[in-house]
Amino acid sequence: MDGAATPVSTPAAGETLTFGQTIAPKAFIGLSLKNGLLNIVTLTLYRFWGKTEVRRRVWSHVTLNGEPFEYTGKGKELFFGFLLATVFIGLPYLALVLAIQFVSPLFTLLLIPVYIAAFVLIGMAIFMTYRYMASRTTWRGVRFHLRGKAGNYGWTYLGYALVTGVTVGWFAPTMTMRLAERIWGGMSYGDQKITWKRANSQNLYGPFAIAWVVGMVGYAAMIGAVIAMVSTRMQTGGEPGVAFMFQVYAMALVYALILVIASAAYHAAVLREIADSIHIGEARLALDVKAGALLGLTLTNLLILVFSLGFLQPVAMARSAKFLIQRLTSAGLAPLSDARQAPRGPKTGEGLADAFDVSLF
Repeated sequence: MDGAATPVSTPAAGETLTFGQTIAPKAFIGLSLKNGLLNIVTLTLYRFWGKTEVRRRVWSHVTLNGEPFEYTGKGKELFFGFLLATVFIGLPYLALVLAIQFVSPLFTLLLIPVYIAAFVLIGMAIFMTYRYMASRTTWRGVRFHLRGKAGNYGWTYLGYALVTGVTVGWFAPTMTMRLAERIWGGMSYGDQKITWKRANSQNLYGPFAIAWVVGMVGYAAMIGAVIAMVSTRMQTGGEPGVAFMFQVYAMALVYALILVIASAAYHAAVLREIADSIHIGEARLALDVKAGALLGLTLTNLLILVFSLGFLQPVAMARSAKFLIQRLTSAGLAPLSDARQAPRGPKTGEGLADAFDVSLF
């Protein structure tokens, strides 16, 4: 009997994204002590291999759809990147300082373009760190890849920093999101592009305004208190001593803690907004981070670092990774099985980042 054919629905291509982690921060204590002791023995040169081992362990305990990520970076790549940065940036800067001291004070004028170049280089360092880490991160044997040029990102970073300065910090939330777009909008898994669609789901300027006001009022109060203390000592004929310096440091510590607390809601909103704006195919990410939980993580990590004199930094890193991954979810389908291999990536690591002490992980 003739009849119209029943249409067959074709399932949407792709797979749902389920993130998992089995990170045990306590398991990083032994590695932390090992890295710390070897850094002392090698005058910190072991840090490149230590950082690589920490990343390798963290990556291996993070899964996507039940399959672990793999970090393929090598310590020698970070070391050679550091050597290149030292030769091409550190030595010229040292030569300029020596020229100012021993040749002519006129060389001081060159410090202006040096300071400008420093902002560009910091931006380049951030981009190059993301690019290197992406190229050394694989899943199912396929590498991640970051498109774009470090120089373009560096100049953009400088421009945004200048606007932020002119606006007394009020451009900072916009700067953060635009720079995040340049990173995540240029990222891909193999040849499958990760797209950036600004969600505008978070009110960034509300919590930022609270942090800004607290920061400005607190800073003015601290400076006023220091001036009053100095004035009192001058009137009584005393001079600032050790006790005075301890008082200043104590006030600075209190100010820093208040600022961290006041900024927690803003930083949590930024993390949520960045996650909401990242899309892989039809899949979109979400990060359930609340200000209180983020503040607790930040303060406990600071305590760990302070009381361990920095030795337990890998433990703090593992705690941060665990905190984020266990709150990361996704909705929609991503065509990950269609991904083809991405380019190899840079040969050396994060030399600029190490030179400017810019570390993402």
